Amino acid sequence: MFESISAKELHSKLEQNRTVVLDVRGAAAFSDWHIQHKNADMLNIQTSKLKADGPEAYPEIPKDKEVVVVCAAGNASREASEILANQGYNVVNLNGGMNEWSQYYYSVSVASKPDLELMQVIRPAKGCLSYMLVSGDEAIVVDAGQHVDYYAQLASTKNAKIRHVLDTHCHADHISGGPALAQNTGAKYWIAASEMQGSAMEFNALVDGQTFEFGTSTLQVMAIPTPGHTPGSTSFFVNSQYLLSGDTVFVSGLGRPDLGGKAKEWSEMLYETVSKKLSAIADDVVILPAHFADISEMTEAGYVGNDFGSIKATNEMLQEMSAQQFTEQMVSQAGQTPPNYSTIVQINRGEYQPNEMERSELEIGPNRCAAKHLAG
Repeated sequence: MFESISAKELHSKLEQNRTVVLDVRGAAAFSDWHIQHKNADMLNIQTSKLKADGPEAYPEIPKDKEVVVVCAAGNASREASEILANQGYNVVNLNGGMNEWSQYYYSVSVASKPDLELMQVIRPAKGCLSYMLVSGDEAIVVDAGQHVDYYAQLASTKNAKIRHVLDTHCHADHISGGPALAQNTGAKYWIAASEMQGSAMEFNALVDGQTFEFGTSTLQVMAIPTPGHTPGSTSFFVNSQYLLSGDTVFVSGLGRPDLGGKAKEWSEMLYETVSKKLSAIADDVVILPAHFADISEMTEAGYVGNDFGSIKATNEMLQEMSAQQFTEQMVSQAGQTPPNYSTIVQINRGEYQPNEMERSELEIGPNRCAAKHLAG
């Protein structure tokens, strides 16, 4: 016999101890996308091999440690767990598999001050990051994922009401929860008008230099347009200390400018952003992006981010170079388009309404909006 656990319970195990995770999906699926955590000891052996050869043929599977078994949706892992349990292995099955892991969120405090609590909401399977800022009894949410109940519950635990919901851009690799969260909570939804041109969706247009005041503090969130990843990409400057950079600047790279099919044009826009707007940001400002590419980007405190000085020192695309050099290099590094790109953009512009099953299936897979540009 074996027990099944939730994604939340698996994350708790990983946070507490080193954990053996046996992924029984195919090698290609595993290589493309799998659980990442500093305490995860990953194995990839298919259920069919366990059936054909017996688990003893794979000595890397320990008998003296608990083994968490994972597949795509929880079916193959149950079969593998039964095979292992019958041979005396201490196994636990991840209920719902990678589908369940894809929908798991947790929050980490970035800053906690009398007038502001800034929390990063991490969706580890997708490499997606969103934010909740709380001041007094009011909150702002930035880049909400589609599972909006999580944000409503988080605000409730902070005794705060969500007043504004902001998107840094029209996301292409995951479904935005911004409009639904705003509707459910009575908040206002904000995004750059250029991201929604031609859309019938109701939204409030972000304006350069706009200020949001909320709660009991003197907190200001400034909208700073940073085009390049998309023409209307916007970053938010918080208390002159934190830059919520969306998909413009990551800890180890920049946002891809090729997703709209205009790689050269958008790379030129990104160069203007980097050379003029971002160059004016102080080195001690903490960059908090909307994605991460690797768990190595997490700080000791558990959130993804770094001071801008450190990011500039390690990011080759933030070194001095000509517009032509920058554009040519960005265009040459164009990668694989995120799965279901067109459909997800249509959803986020209010042009298509998927059912619940489709909403989940459209998001399966890794983040592909970040491009690594590490110097050296």
